Amino acid sequence: MSRDVLVVVGAGAIGTAITQRVGPGCTVLLADVDETALASSAAGLHDLGLPVSTAPVDVTDSSSVGALAEQAASLGPVRSVVHTAGVSPEQSTVAAIVAVDVVGVAHVLDAFASVVSPGGAGVVLASVAGHVGLRPITDEEAGQLASTPADRLATLPCMDPSTFGDTQTAYGFAKHANRIQVRAAARAWGRRGARLNSVSPGLLDNPMGRAELAGPFGAAMRDIAMSSPAGRLGSPYDIANAVAWLLGPDAAFVTGTDLLVDGGFLPALLSGAGG
Repeated sequence: MSRDVLVVVGAGAIGTAITQRVGPGCTVLLADVDETALASSAAGLHDLGLPVSTAPVDVTDSSSVGALAEQAASLGPVRSVVHTAGVSPEQSTVAAIVAVDVVGVAHVLDAFASVVSPGGAGVVLASVAGHVGLRPITDEEAGQLASTPADRLATLPCMDPSTFGDTQTAYGFAKHANRIQVRAAARAWGRRGARLNSVSPGLLDNPMGRAELAGPFGAAMRDIAMSSPAGRLGSPYDIANAVAWLLGPDAAFVTGTDLLVDGGFLPALLSGAGG
């Protein structure tokens, strides 16, 4: 009998932590556009006794994502799909954020909706930034983001990079859009007998989080995190534990929703803590 397949898109710190947490007992397929990072993560996982298969993937390219889904299905029943690939506002451009963090998510949700096995589940990594976006998404835009095919998303007026003043605004928009996309795609996944949710991390102590802390808003963000109920930055393992729950049987009645895993960062921000 084939073992269940776990697909993790994104070989960064969070993707690696999730693979460590969920991967034992599974056939693991780890994918990333950065083949050097992919090889490094796979080597570390092998050292921990967790052999993985790897595949290069460009989430902005529908054919590349489609090939990944086909490869996953060839390995066995695709039970778990976790999408962690994304770009940081401090490390990227508005155009890249729109292409990777919105269109890329749509490609993954579409491709795996046709191969995920009954009883399976998927998780998309969103962000607390999507809960406090500097550019709110209107109801009309939400409807467009939910219903427009992936190959036409980039043509939407709300997706035009020229309409964003900076990368922080684009990132918040993208991560809010992810929650909308997950709610809409949960119906298609449900027709396969599978569930789909998103997780919104707060500020994390990982390479992407540290890049944000080194940026112009870093000091204020750290102050808010330290004055939050948890009183610390998050860890990739905090996110991995939440993802494991969403993928597992205890979350069997949870689908189409977002789980905020921020240590209380959002309520601290809204209450003016750290200011």
